[in-house]
Formats: sequence, C-alpha cells, structure tokens
Amino acid sequence: MTQPAPDHPDETDVEDITNVLLSEEDEAGSITLINRVEKSLARMPLARLTTVAPRTARWAIEAALTEAGRIPGAPQIRMTAALAAQVAMDEAVVALMQGPNRTPRRADYKRVSAEVRVAQALFDDRGWLDDPRSYHRDPEPLVDVSFSSGWALGQRYRRMSWVSGYHARPEEPGAQRWDDFERNHTASAWLLEHDDGPRPWVVCVHGFGTGAPFSDMITFRAQHLHHDLGWNVAAIVLPVHGSRSPSRMGGEHFLSFDMINSVHALAQSAWDVRRLLSWVRTQEPTSLVLHGVSLGGDVTALTTCLDGDFDAVIAGIPICDFPALFAHQSPKHVRERAAEHQVLEGHAEVIHRVVSPLAMPSLVPVERRFIFAGLGDRMAIPAQTQALWQHWDHPTISWFPGNHVGYLWSKKVAGFVDGILDDLAPAPVE
Repeated sequence: MTQPAPDHPDETDVEDITNVLLSEEDEAGSITLINRVEKSLARMPLARLTTVAPRTARWAIEAALTEAGRIPGAPQIRMTAALAAQVAMDEAVVALMQGPNRTPRRADYKRVSAEVRVAQALFDDRGWLDDPRSYHRDPEPLVDVSFSSGWALGQRYRRMSWVSGYHARPEEPGAQRWDDFERNHTASAWLLEHDDGPRPWVVCVHGFGTGAPFSDMITFRAQHLHHDLGWNVAAIVLPVHGSRSPSRMGGEHFLSFDMINSVHALAQSAWDVRRLLSWVRTQEPTSLVLHGVSLGGDVTALTTCLDGDFDAVIAGIPICDFPALFAHQSPKHVRERAAEHQVLEGHAEVIHRVVSPLAMPSLVPVERRFIFAGLGDRMAIPAQTQALWQHWDHPTISWFPGNHVGYLWSKKVAGFVDGILDDLAPAPVE
C-alpha cells in the first residue's frame, strides 16, 4: 500500500520550504524550480486551496468561450453563479486530496513500477489482455447469508453479510497484500424490502469513500424508491469501504497509487456484486435494475461486461478509466515521475484492461443502458463519461448543470432515474 509521506514543513515555515526548493533533487539530477514549487505546495494541503479560484476561472472561461471547453454530444454549458460555486467545490476537494499523505514516496515509484511490469507480463502470458473477460472467474451463487437489522434516517433496514469468497490469484503481484485485509473478506449489503410478494429490485453501488446506510440512503434516494415507487432496494458495500475498510478512510486502498490494488478491488467488486445479484434473483424480482454512481458507475459498467440479465443499468457520474483519471488529477511532478518509471504512460493502462468496461462489450442491450453526468464535474470529469457513452454505443444520457455531487439535489437527475424505474414498474396506487 502507499506509505505515508515523511513529515513535511508547515505552510508558514518559509525557511524549511526554501531548503526544499534549493536542495531536493530527483533521481536524474536537479529538477526545475516550477516543479519544486509544485512539490512544496503538494506538501501543504491548505496552500493548495489557493489554486481553486484560478482553476475555476479557467474552467468557466473555457466552458463558455472556447471549443475546447465544450463537451461533444452535451448541451452548451450555461454559466451561472451556482454552477461556478459547484465547480469550485469540486476543485477544493481535488486540491485537498492531493495532500502529502496521498503523495507517493520515491520508493513507491520503484515498487509500483516493478509490480505493474510483472503484472503485465503475467496478464499477457495468460491471455487476459487479449480477452479481458477471461480474467474474471464466475462466483458461486450466494446461499449462505447472515442477517441482522439496523436503523438509519428513521428507516429500519435489514443488513445481510456473507463470506466474499474472492481471492486474488497467488501469482498476481499484490495478491498477499490484498488478502491481508481481513475485514474485506466479509461482504455486506443493506436492504429495504416490501413483504407483500414479488417486487421490482434495484441494486445500488455506491461511490468512493461511502458505503454506510446513512450516506447511501441519501445518495440513491432509497426511501423514495422504496416507499413512493414501490421498489425493493439492495445496496452493496464495496471492497475496503465502510465496515470492510482496513483503515479509517473508507476506500483508501481502492483508488491509490498502488495501481495493482485497483485491479484487485475492481475484480472483487464485480465478483461481490454478481454474488449479491444471484441472491436477489432468488427473490423473483419482477424487474431488476443495477444502478451505480461515480466509482459505483465504473463497477456497474464492468459488471455488465460479465452479466447482461438486467431490465436496465444506470451509470451515474461514472468513472471508467482509473489510470487516466489519476493522471489528470495528480500534481505535475507526480505524473512526470510516474511516467519516468513507466507506471503511467506504460504498464498501468495495460493491466487495467482486465477490469476496464472500455475493454469489453456490455452484455446489456443498448436500449437498456442509461447514463447521467454533470457538466461541471471536476472529479470524475466529463471525459470519463464521454468515453463510456461512446463505448456503450451512445445510449440515453442526461446531462445536468452541476458538479460531481450535484445530482444529489438535481431535479433533472431525480426525474431521469424515476422515469426509468417507472417505465419498468409503475408506482403502485395507494
């Protein structure tokens, strides 16, 4: 796993910062003053917030005035103060996520580079790069399940847990490290169910850093889907998130500089979702929808490459290419050093083919695929959505004027999702 960076100077300690600028050298010798400044800023999370205003202003100018800022196939962005504020919110989150504890150390570049090199050779030898579907093993149907009850937002829910059963192959780099996350071996989901016979089911897949009933009920408007639209809801907890997290920050080991961790995490996510789906199907659903947001959108899209038996799939504000997103969001000096070690612009992009929804066809008919995305998303960024939309053969898509989490209060998105579900199973008349 990515180790914490060593102690860094306080943002007010000018002498220490000057020493860093004057004395630090990279492996090839001295580096430019600009890179040194950027590296110093990366070590001071609060100082990075000074980039929020200029980055937001640059986005606003490009989006409103230039072709480069326009999103192919999307409506023209109409600039408002509310949209600019949402963009600034995303930029602030990105700036803080680039803080020192998430900055790779020099030893990490060498270690990760070695892992992805070995992984690429292994994946190529096994034929997984040519046929990414063959990398994924089919899980046993889910039968042995434990149940308990819980309470969140004034809503009683049922929690189910089971042994995941997923293990990375021992010969894969990072397999033992991934297997050492003991809490991650227990998969879980929470349920909202009606007790009057077969109902339609929506299986929800949360985003990065969440995985708790309180937050995910809000994310998916679960009480509305359950009470007002009449659906049963099953919401999975992704690997190393929520109760499965081996550290205080949920998802920390899912999307990090340890690129091989992301491969194991996405493979296990698809495995766990497929096992949950096998149980849901024993409940004789009248309709079945898979709905993910952000990271969950990636997992949703990947799952459709392995299982196509859905009445609809909804990928909201989706990620679909983690190495590209990491390169886009990382400070310049991290990108450059990762490229020097052939982590980025080299092996990471190749090995992620085995868990990329862009490397395999979706098994769900195009008319059953749906996407929604934010015009001002600065976290998943519209390029991620565009890549999935194009790979999915231009399915129905709804763009809303907001940032990464703007769907939470978007009436347009709420109506879009409700419309999909209502077409499949009209809300019961009370």
